[in-house]
Amino acid sequence: MELDPLIDDRGTRIIVCCGAGGVGKTTTAAALGVRAAERGRRVVVLTIDPARRLAQSMGIDSLDNTPRKVDGIKGSDGGELHAMMLDMKRTFDEIVEAHADPERARAILDNPFYQSLSAGFAGTQEYMAMEKLGQLRARDEWDLIVVDTPPSRSALDFLDAPKRLGSFLDGKFIKLLMAPAKVGGRAGMKFLNVGMSMMTGTLGKLLGGQFLKDVQTFVAAMDTMFGGFRTRADATYRLLQAPGTAFLVVATPERDALREAAYFVERLAAEEMPLAGLVLNRVHGSGAAGLSAERARAAAENLDEGRMTDQGGGKTGRSGSPATSPEPSDLATAAVSSVPEAAPTAEPAAQHPDVDVDDIAVRDDIDVRVDTDAHADTDVRHLTAGLLRLHAERMRVLAREQRTRDRFTALHPEVAVAEVAALPGDVHDLAGLRAIGDRLTAGRMPSA
Repeated sequence: MELDPLIDDRGTRIIVCCGAGGVGKTTTAAALGVRAAERGRRVVVLTIDPARRLAQSMGIDSLDNTPRKVDGIKGSDGGELHAMMLDMKRTFDEIVEAHADPERARAILDNPFYQSLSAGFAGTQEYMAMEKLGQLRARDEWDLIVVDTPPSRSALDFLDAPKRLGSFLDGKFIKLLMAPAKVGGRAGMKFLNVGMSMMTGTLGKLLGGQFLKDVQTFVAAMDTMFGGFRTRADATYRLLQAPGTAFLVVATPERDALREAAYFVERLAAEEMPLAGLVLNRVHGSGAAGLSAERARAAAENLDEGRMTDQGGGKTGRSGSPATSPEPSDLATAAVSSVPEAAPTAEPAAQHPDVDVDDIAVRDDIDVRVDTDAHADTDVRHLTAGLLRLHAERMRVLAREQRTRDRFTALHPEVAVAEVAALPGDVHDLAGLRAIGDRLTAGRMPSA
């Protein structure tokens, strides 16, 4: 998958990074934002990740519900980057304030049931992420919006959120609570006093009378806004299906993550949403891939048993031939030197009157050095054997990751894939995000 053409295309207005939790969606979204801005796009990254490390990597003290400009971006042609972190409750409050008169808005915002709903109703975070996306797109201040979807147990939650909230607002319970307000007048009061008495009495015992009253007050105040929620949900859904939107499914080369990615790919296809491809994060590599796990393990066992020694000139090659680099299979052999034969032990001068004392001192020094070299040689063998075992484990990891990816590719050969090499540590600054961007657009870079 080639990502530079995607982010360079001015027709691409929205990139949605989605996938299971913990696969690197936030870092991927931020890296794409940095790269796009430095290639001339005016970008805003909308993240739902509350971790401070992303803000710190962008040189910002903290992120909130307002887009903030990121300094240090080397943008060309007016390219710049803004970043923000979704505040679910604040977004809900903004919707209320924008679509209700001040008196009704205050009644809604102060309602205890609304405060619980806006802070923790299932699907609210996902729905508000889509609401915020619609708001950003309507402002037309940025020509590219990169969305980091909410971390969730199911990668499908954010697609289902608009429908789920619509179903809640259209549910029988809500409609029943809205009925008295809709009837109005004496008929409404009679309906409330007679028709609702049994239901409110029963629910009051189950939920508490005050809670039920809060719900009824909330529903009455929100009645005129319910249609707006459904309309915006439908508009956002159509926006996600539009040609200017591109979905990137993010995963790691692990069985569970790729299984969920495959399910997500199928769901996007069923919903007719534009899929750009799969970003496969944290792919391991090796600079000595020619040395198989089996050969590395066998070499380690030979070293432990003392069966492997240096053959001839080590790295310098044969006498009279130019020096060459060792093949991977020779690395272990070249690392171990032959143990020198021990010099004869010097005997006291009294037993050998013809032996000079200085000669005895020299031979004692040779004994000490030979003993030291023998210990050093043993240490080198143990160290090399350990490194060989680590290499064997790395090669097993590579083989497992390749098998996992092959299974995904066999199921979805039409999905383009960009592999991102695993980094030795976390991303802490813009340089780290640029490095991720380089790996994203290169497709794959081997890591040691």
